[in-house]
Amino acid sequence: MLNKTRGIVLKTTNYSESSLVAQIYTEVFGMQSYLITGARKPKAKIKANILQPLHLLEIVATHKDNGSLQRISEARQVPALQEIPYDIVKSSLALFLNEILYKILKEQENDSYLFEFIHHSICWLDETHLNLANFHLVFLIKLTRFLGFYPAESKQALPYFNLHEATFSNSLPEHPLVLQEPHTSIFRNLIESEYSNCDKIKMTSSDRQFLLEKVLDFYRLHRTNFKEIKSLYILEEIFR
Repeated sequence: MLNKTRGIVLKTTNYSESSLVAQIYTEVFGMQSYLITGARKPKAKIKANILQPLHLLEIVATHKDNGSLQRISEARQVPALQEIPYDIVKSSLALFLNEILYKILKEQENDSYLFEFIHHSICWLDETHLNLANFHLVFLIKLTRFLGFYPAESKQALPYFNLHEATFSNSLPEHPLVLQEPHTSIFRNLIESEYSNCDKIKMTSSDRQFLLEKVLDFYRLHRTNFKEIKSLYILEEIFR
């Protein structure tokens, strides 16, 4: 049976001389592996260049519940990305976010709200002309809302954030996985911000790098098999 769904490309692997297997996070079926026959041929019906990481697709595909490879019969970019593939800052951010999402989503069931959040975030990144130095931090924090460990809200400006408990507190915990001032206040500002105003949050490049490392520690505490992020060094170079 053929099914139509939106999808976000995360990874492709060569399969035989001319085909590809694409791992795509779909709105309807969650993460799926699709065989695209002949994608690397010059006159391919579905060309390999639309299967780059974080490209947004509308696809028509078979779907079987036996865990085998699914097959795509139609695919088109909707919308086609205009800047992410060509802008060095945006493409570097996309590479980093793609690595994060692949680690997270390969264990994730379908979730239309999570899909819409990621889809909207990619579109915003592609279209914006704002400074993007804080975008990835805000994205990672917002993503935790869908993963079950979003930071607990606090009406008071408490000085510590406990990464284990995902809570702000008045007392320093006995373990080192904690944020202290001034990073607690910056972290709170990131939680409260939107993409459209996160460029207004002021911090040094060393503060940004420190907070990113702590946010990744936060993920490692709350997600199993969340290991080293290989593309991290790229962001450190771009936003130093």
